[in-house]
Amino acid sequence: MTPTAEKRFNLAFNIFLVTGMLVALVITTVFKLQQPGVKTFMLILASFGAMMGIVNTVLSANGHILTFVFGLLDVLVATIVYLDNGIMGNFALHAFYFLPMQFIGFWQWRKRGAKVKGAEGEDARVNARRLTGKQWAWLAAGVLAGIAVLYLILHAVDVSKFRAGKISSVDNPKILLDAVVMTLNIAGQVLLSFAFMEQWYLWILVNISSISLWAVALASGTGSGNAAVMLIKYIFYLMNSLNGLRIWLNLSRRRISNDLEN
Repeated sequence: MTPTAEKRFNLAFNIFLVTGMLVALVITTVFKLQQPGVKTFMLILASFGAMMGIVNTVLSANGHILTFVFGLLDVLVATIVYLDNGIMGNFALHAFYFLPMQFIGFWQWRKRGAKVKGAEGEDARVNARRLTGKQWAWLAAGVLAGIAVLYLILHAVDVSKFRAGKISSVDNPKILLDAVVMTLNIAGQVLLSFAFMEQWYLWILVNISSISLWAVALASGTGSGNAAVMLIKYIFYLMNSLNGLRIWLNLSRRRISNDLEN
């Protein structure tokens, strides 16, 4: 594919992704607005944050440094929403992890050649890199340890809820899947912020896991009424991750080629 053809394909595909995810978001928001007792302002604020998150994911797939500007807005809104809803675990995760990682990512990408806008004929995208064998080993060990720790924590929380009569049973497979998704999100953010191509393998796993969660909820009828929309949304996220992997493979090859030339 020629550079011109690739740019045209990326533009068309990005428009398709953003449009599809926005439609899913609008339908979800309208559905939730019909529910009794909804906080309209907080819902609209959350929807705005989700829109920023959509733009953020598409920009990150294309290696554009502005991903961290939109990511910052997304995380700020999510932090407020979680705090307002008393979901303190996710509040702490966003406030003390995802929020500072936006600044670290912007700084790291600037060091790796990313610019808001390049000069004529210059590629403003980040110079992506790849994990070494040793880094892969550390990543695998960290992910497995994180899944184990989070599973034990989430399981203990659900057991206490079960004993208090707040839930009817402890769903171990769901707890495990939740632990996997959360751990992969944390590891993926590290790889994103430090411009590693392998982040996209993790995001693909995150999206497949999320699709599985919502598909089960939709099939069992135990999920919320917008499970179908959430399922569609994560399918779009999966397509974006696959496109991000394609683009970042090329970006990392460019970096390797430049290193060999120098």
